Amino acid sequence: MISWKCASSIGRRFVGGKVASAVTAAVLLAGGMTLLGPAGTAQAAASDCEGGRNGFIDISDSAYDTMARQVTLYSEGINISVQYGYIRGVQRGWALIAGDVQPGNQVWLDWTRDGGRTWIQCGPFTSQGGENKTSAAQRTSTDANWKFRACGSTRSGIHCTDPWW
Repeated sequence: MISWKCASSIGRRFVGGKVASAVTAAVLLAGGMTLLGPAGTAQAAASDCEGGRNGFIDISDSAYDTMARQVTLYSEGINISVQYGYIRGVQRGWALIAGDVQPGNQVWLDWTRDGGRTWIQCGPFTSQGGENKTSAAQRTSTDANWKFRACGSTRSGIHCTDPWW
């Protein structure tokens, strides 16, 4: 399974001004290796997290509360963060991309229930007009294996926070 979401710098080397991702992936696959995002991020559409599916709830794109983790892209004026707060009486976590967001920038929330061995990706959610954008929100848990990370895609690539909780 090849997953490009939140992938590390493996396969994103520049050769002669061109990204060598396909070449790197082909070499790794030919050698019997599988290129995965961190700990096997499972792909899911935004619709898998909307309307109450899989325990997620829809929230306003203007929702923000306590920031748990963040990645700041100073050159772009963008902040990608895991936020948490009480929504409808339940503490929940979500991803937020904010600042000088450009049309087409994306944000998603990765969620694990097994300490990071596998991740469920909620999103991506795409900013249409350059507005701040949130993912759907998932309840938090005191279980140490239950973690979130926020990821976003901007003109400079894919960026993810460290896991939180």
